Amino acid sequence: MSETDPPAETRAETPARTPVESPRADPVETEGRVAVNEDWAATVVGLVLLALVLFGVIPVGLVP
Repeated sequence: MSETDPPAETRAETPARTPVESPRADPVETEGRVAVNEDWAATVVGLVLLALVLFGVIPVGLVP
């Protein structure tokens, strides 16, 4: 033991942490859900806006 180490009696023991299980964390329930990345969400929104402009739903004057 070096001079910088505190004595063993003064060291605080860190308790082992166990994961908290929630009733909603069942992996079977979340298997069917599809996670959409924000990049893909922005791409889809951009394509929808483009389609709306091309079909004339949004007037050309509103698009910069």
